[in-house]
Amino acid sequence: EAVAFHAVTTVANFIDSKEEYNQGHSTRVAKYAQAIAQELGWSAQEARNIHYVALLHDIGKIGVPIDVLNKKTALTTAEQELIKKHTVIGAEILKDIKTVENASEGAMYHHEKYDGSGYPYGLEGQDIPLVARIISIADAIDAMTSDRKYRVNLSDEEACDEIRKYSGIQFDPYISSVVIRMFEEGIFEKLRG
Repeated sequence: EAVAFHAVTTVANFIDSKEEYNQGHSTRVAKYAQAIAQELGWSAQEARNIHYVALLHDIGKIGVPIDVLNKKTALTTAEQELIKKHTVIGAEILKDIKTVENASEGAMYHHEKYDGSGYPYGLEGQDIPLVARIISIADAIDAMTSDRKYRVNLSDEEACDEIRKYSGIQFDPYISSVVIRMFEEGIFEKLRG
């Protein structure tokens, strides 16, 4: 398993290296997703599996031009559509992976939103696979608490307020409630070490 972990981590680091502001993104999302799964009562094996799924969630960015990923100004509609394709590209890349359960679903659905306004299919609520609902909120936590090209990071308190605000809209309300408690207990801060 150690070899598989290092191989998946290497792929995740390669994906993240395409974007100037995304160094370590997939690794942090994986840590957060695993911690959330543990708080939800998942077994150690299930939590370890979602760690792998989260490491690979952005693999489809391999198919997005680097100049689009690193563009400093606002994206055109066409460029936004190119970036959105990373979910479908990622699912296609991962569709035959059997050793990491739900790898394809994590890539495909991590930008779906609980109210149905996400992409690529506009799934809503419980129709979004649970693994993707967890990765979606873990992904948002990292996006909010890391410096990005378009803004400085939010504090954990501010990020927690955003999760609270978008619970039931962008995020699964039950998972949101667990994540809010995790913020209040300082768990994400500890994970960033």
